[in-house]
Amino acid sequence: MSIFIDTSGFIAVLDMDDLNHTRAAETWQNILTSTETLITTNYVLVETFALVQNRLGMAAVRVFQEDIVPVLRVEWIDDAMHHAAMVIMLAALRKKLSLVDCVSFETMRLLGVKTAFTLDRHFKEQGFICLPA
Repeated sequence: MSIFIDTSGFIAVLDMDDLNHTRAAETWQNILTSTETLITTNYVLVETFALVQNRLGMAAVRVFQEDIVPVLRVEWIDDAMHHAAMVIMLAALRKKLSLVDCVSFETMRLLGVKTAFTLDRHFKEQGFICLPA
């Protein structure tokens, strides 16, 4: 089995001031001790690096790069996936549904991943199981 890891999960774990930090950190520790494959995309990584750098600084970027990224299986998004996600985003006509989210949903569907470590309600709206519950 696999768990998709979203930017919101990463941020909640790394930012001790995040309202969901305690719950997310506990869930993250449980995920790390499981046998699940932890999947994300290069789009999620770019988004996460930008937010971590802006909100938490370069020391947190280093922690993310050195301690978290190595345990992930990163799916690299190609032209076809980018285009498919763009079509979905434009068809949805929702201001707060990002391209990164649409890429994530399509990646999860393509790989048959049903569970996401996320605090983003859009994943639940798309029918995925979200951790923390």
